[in-house]
Amino acid sequence: MLDPSSSEEESEELVEEESGKEPLAPAAARLSPSRPGEGPGGGGGGVAGGGGSAGGLQPGGRGSSAARPASPSPSVASEKEKDELERLQREEEERKKKLQLYVFVMRCIAYPFNAKQPTDMARRQQKISKQQLQTIKDRFQAFLNGETQIVADEAFINAVQSYYEVFLKSDRVARMVQSGGCSANDSREVFKKHIEKRVRSLPEIDGLSKETVLSSWMAKFDAIYRGEEDPRKQQARMTASAASELILSKEQLYEMFQNILGIKKFEHQLLYNACQLDNPDEQAAQIRRELDGRLQMAEQIAKERKFPKFVSKEMENMYIEELKSSVNLLMANLESMPVSKGGSEFKLQKLKRSHNTSIIDMGEENENQLSKSDVVLSFSLEVVIMEVQGLKSLAPNRIVYCTMEVEGGEKLQTDQAEASKPTWGTQGDFTTTHALPAVKVKLFTESTGVLALEDKELGRVVLHPTPNSPKQSEWHKMTVSKNCPDQDLKIKLAVRMDKPQNMKHSGYLWAIGKNVWKRWKKRFFVLVQVSQYTFAMCSYREKKAEPQELLQLDGYTVDYTDPQPGLDGGRTFFNAVKEGDTVIFASDDEQDRILWVQAMYRATGQSHKPVPPTQVQKLNAKGGNVPQIDAPISQFYADRAQKHGMDEFISSNPCNFDHASLFEMVQRLTLDHRLNDSYSCLGWFSPGQVFVLDEYCARNGVRGCHRHLCYLRDLLERAENGAMIDPTLLHYSFAFCASHVHGNRPDGIGTVTVDEKERFEEIKERLRVLLENQITHFRYCFPFGRPEGALKATLSLLERVLMKDIVTPVPQEEVKTVIRKCLEQAALVNYTRLSEYAKIEENQKDAENVGRLVTPAKKLEDTIRLAELVIEVLQQNEEHHAEVSSAFAWWSDLMVEHAETFLSLFAVDMDAALEVQPPDTWDSFPLFQLINDSLRSDYNLCNGKFHKHLQDLFAPLVVRYVDLMESSIAQSIHRGFERESWEPVKSLTSNLPNVNLPNVNLPKVPNLPVNIPLGIPQMPSFSAPSWMAAIYDSDNGSGTSEDMFWKLDALQTFIRDLHWPEEEFGKHLEQRLKLMASDMIESCVKRTRIAFEVKLQKTSRSTDFRVPQSICTMFNVMVDAKAQSTKLCSMEMGQEFAKEWHQYHSKIDELIEETVKEMITLLVAKFVTILEGVLAKLSRYDEGTLFSSFLSFTVKAASKYVDVPKPGMDVADAYVTFVRHSQDVLRDKVNEEMYIERLFDQWYTSSMSVVCTWLTDRMDLQLHIYQLKTLIRIVKKTYRDFRLQGVLDSTLNSKTYETIRNRLTVEEATASVSEGGGLQGITMKDSDEEDEEDD
Repeated sequence: MLDPSSSEEESEELVEEESGKEPLAPAAARLSPSRPGEGPGGGGGGVAGGGGSAGGLQPGGRGSSAARPASPSPSVASEKEKDELERLQREEEERKKKLQLYVFVMRCIAYPFNAKQPTDMARRQQKISKQQLQTIKDRFQAFLNGETQIVADEAFINAVQSYYEVFLKSDRVARMVQSGGCSANDSREVFKKHIEKRVRSLPEIDGLSKETVLSSWMAKFDAIYRGEEDPRKQQARMTASAASELILSKEQLYEMFQNILGIKKFEHQLLYNACQLDNPDEQAAQIRRELDGRLQMAEQIAKERKFPKFVSKEMENMYIEELKSSVNLLMANLESMPVSKGGSEFKLQKLKRSHNTSIIDMGEENENQLSKSDVVLSFSLEVVIMEVQGLKSLAPNRIVYCTMEVEGGEKLQTDQAEASKPTWGTQGDFTTTHALPAVKVKLFTESTGVLALEDKELGRVVLHPTPNSPKQSEWHKMTVSKNCPDQDLKIKLAVRMDKPQNMKHSGYLWAIGKNVWKRWKKRFFVLVQVSQYTFAMCSYREKKAEPQELLQLDGYTVDYTDPQPGLDGGRTFFNAVKEGDTVIFASDDEQDRILWVQAMYRATGQSHKPVPPTQVQKLNAKGGNVPQIDAPISQFYADRAQKHGMDEFISSNPCNFDHASLFEMVQRLTLDHRLNDSYSCLGWFSPGQVFVLDEYCARNGVRGCHRHLCYLRDLLERAENGAMIDPTLLHYSFAFCASHVHGNRPDGIGTVTVDEKERFEEIKERLRVLLENQITHFRYCFPFGRPEGALKATLSLLERVLMKDIVTPVPQEEVKTVIRKCLEQAALVNYTRLSEYAKIEENQKDAENVGRLVTPAKKLEDTIRLAELVIEVLQQNEEHHAEVSSAFAWWSDLMVEHAETFLSLFAVDMDAALEVQPPDTWDSFPLFQLINDSLRSDYNLCNGKFHKHLQDLFAPLVVRYVDLMESSIAQSIHRGFERESWEPVKSLTSNLPNVNLPNVNLPKVPNLPVNIPLGIPQMPSFSAPSWMAAIYDSDNGSGTSEDMFWKLDALQTFIRDLHWPEEEFGKHLEQRLKLMASDMIESCVKRTRIAFEVKLQKTSRSTDFRVPQSICTMFNVMVDAKAQSTKLCSMEMGQEFAKEWHQYHSKIDELIEETVKEMITLLVAKFVTILEGVLAKLSRYDEGTLFSSFLSFTVKAASKYVDVPKPGMDVADAYVTFVRHSQDVLRDKVNEEMYIERLFDQWYTSSMSVVCTWLTDRMDLQLHIYQLKTLIRIVKKTYRDFRLQGVLDSTLNSKTYETIRNRLTVEEATASVSEGGGLQGITMKDSDEEDEEDD
């Protein structure tokens, strides 16, 4: 590097004169340990240091002994001023340290040769800020309020509502956003997982797959999430911001680390130019000097035995080998770098690590000697011929042309031109290996002679260009033959000779040496770079590809020197010195000398930096009074940097710094910068940051263990302060440090310092505490399973941390014990926060403050709310944290234990709430049903410890409830049937205001609660059974029977909906309820049978009898009893119990069937009694009786004067009306068709039997005309009416009916003969006229 203050002596003078700081200690004294008790280098590869050169920064840390400006006198300055001054001094020291650090970072970016930017790192997602979270909440709220144009069905709206309530409004999400670990992708994945179960549970729709529904829902979610923002703008912004996650250019890396280290732009520009970062040759030379310095320092450490404190004494020699090996590896890497041409086009190289393990010893002269054949140069030449002047003797129309050639190469020719206008502009491209090539250009004219074989040469010019020759076109005088008339020919041409990549400088110099160039002579020299570490000074002759002589510069030191007496030629001198050899060079001007010395300084890799004499810089050596016109631009930048106080940072020797502490600082600041950018990085560096840190460590010898220990410490500090750090990242660094400390590195055993081991043990303990704390707070550290796989990685890392060494795995039981303890504490943490969220304790405090106690109902309500939250927590644990079981089989068992512990804490509050409930109240059943429905569906928790406790708690309540309900139903049956009006339910409820209902509510009779959000029906209080009309649309049984059936059904439904988990007790409850239903139905049937008989006995026996509504209601009670017995009394049991239960259930069916038969028989008997009464009236007309003769005479006498009605028709019509009305009522009111058919069959059969018997008793008597008419009408109408009611023909046309029909037909014939038309059209024959009359 170019800096006038970089030499050892002058830098000390500048320190004393300009800054007043203490001069630097000798090089040997600079090797101070970085920490107390630690040898040189500490964790930084042994490169520890005191101060930098030129009054530079003392990099020894806080204990730096760098001098500071004098403070104000204590007698004058106040304590406040002192504190302020000390603060400013600390800030200035910090600024200087960052500037020095930035210089090292800049050099890593400018010329990397160890690392490259990784391309396989996972791209981090954009993180969500607090403001963005609020915006997202507002967008989803707007959607739920219907304020957007997004069309959605009810299922999607419900899913979004649930997502909004559970996820977006969760305090855990707010904490995740605050920790910087929540990305847009996290929220999207949570919603996707949230809806997958919902969509899978939807019914199948033809033509619409569930994958399509999922895709549609996710598209709508994205639209809601994005809001009204243009997706193209969002995409463009994301693309722009994602650039920092990709490969960065050098300019972007410079800008990034300016922000990280707080470097101003103008400071960067000064440092950039002064360090010549755009000059790869200078950077490569700087690296060579650094590596040489590190080798020398390693030798010095070995010589003085100033080692760090190692865990083993044998590691000291290994430590020196490590240092040399690391330097040799860097040399090999540098050697593998391509020799660049330089310039602004230099880009970051894609490097390949060299596996060359040979040690490059720069001190051995004879080890890598070059031969002339090793130095190969290849030059590209461009020859452009423009025009020729001085062609006067040729005719204007003569053709002329030029040829051009490079000695030893091909010959090219221009186009033809007329002599009056000899211009071409033709370019010829040549390649040559000659450092001093000869370029020949000849001018020809076409020969006009017939016998001429060749064209005539008019003139020629021979040039010897060099890379330093002018590039623009110039006029050259041509050499012509003596007999040519045009002696003043000139040609304008340009010769451009490009400098090859491995040629660093060239020009004419005077030189003399001991072994080469033994004669003082001016020669053409070329500085050639054969490889990254091999340079040669070569002298060339014209037209020669190989150098005439060469000097390999390894081990030489170049410097300015005074003019040498006795050497004629050359004005400014410099030399190259080595043990046993000195080569003196001289150039013709100062600028050329400076350029040569700069180039050779870079090539030699020497630590001494040559500085040109000041008197030579001011005056030109030729005149002494003429100011120098052109100074090197690098010198200008160096002077400018010195002016702004940057020279100390530029010229400082990197080997004198404690790079371990410097790297610790830059890594910490880089991590802070990374965690504060717009990405959810979780502690991962970006590719550009990884590249710079890798290059810094390799170039400056920062030990890998030190690097990862610092990284772990920084990450732990952030994680302990609430930042979300990826446990996988912690695992990588911890595994590296553990392998190093325990001597199990993949590349073999390395040196381990005591400090590294102590720090590792400290970090290991801190990491264990952090991991256990994260597992304890897993719901809050990894909310909703985010980041994905983080909990699994945390458990894996904890398992690694618990290992005693790197080889022996920790026993699984030990890991489980630690995690079990964490999960026990997690249960307490989760339940405590859940209780606070449910505000049960707050409500109690508020009630106490106002002097009121919390009511049992309020406490039960709070407990139910808490139970809902408890179930939600268990479901979320299963949904979001169960994937850990795929890696750890025992995780599910521990989570079951955690859930049981969690539920046991809830059991305390639940028991306390149930204890204060009044006796014989049933409001707590919803709590049981809520919890039981959740637990019974969980394979692991079903019939677990808490579940059994819940059963033990509620089993007595259920039994007590069933006992009281049984007593209540029995009493309601007893009292209901005593007061039963047998009105149908529908009529009863429609006339409710006018009916006085019995109060069946007994003290402490259990009624199910009204407002229960679980769909449990309410047990009726019977004060106003308005529910009846809603449940039963048609007329049914009585109010008492319907109430009984409903209560039995509601009770069984309620018990069934409890889903009692213990099978034996559940079967016992079911069996008891079925037996209860059987007994209740039996009692109902018997009471109805008794009431039926009593009711019939109280009714009329004449044809005025009408079937009352109550009779139909009783039949309907039987119908309902039969239907309900199947539903309420049937059980699904085992085979042994099934037989016994079937017998019991069959008895109920038989009882109902037998009772129905008896009721039908009683009703038919009633109908027969009425028919017998009609026949008794007809018996008065029997032949031979006094009443019959008298009645016949009266009718005949009266018929002569008045129109006498048909005798007996009123009796017949009354009976027919009775039959028809009874049939209609029964058909309309009784709900069972089978019972009606059986009743009508038996009624018809009995009626015909009674008539047949009556006729049989009068077999020997002729029927009176009125008897005959009446019977014919009754029989015919009865037959027709029952046929219309659906009685089968086989029943209608029975033998009894045939007997009656035959007898009446005979009687009708007899009467027709004797009476002579006395029947007045009444006949047994069917006729349409009679049918019309009936209608």
